[in-house]
Amino acid sequence: MSEKELNAYRFNPEQEPTEEMLQQIMKEVAEEAKKSNRKATEEYFAQMQRNALKKQAQWANDIKETLNGTR
Repeated sequence: MSEKELNAYRFNPEQEPTEEMLQQIMKEVAEEAKKSNRKATEEYFAQMQRNALKKQAQWANDIKETLNGTR
């Protein structure tokens, strides 16, 4: 099946997709879901890293203030 045929297909009650069409559609959906999941996971861990660095800086500042008696 050509990409043009696949892109032209629209789900409707009068025309059932072929098994080949369904297989290709599901493959593409799975690939997009995988990419989306990977991106979300990367963003999640990047945010965790930023939060950890922020907390470390806060703790370092708190320790410094405590040692200097300014707290």
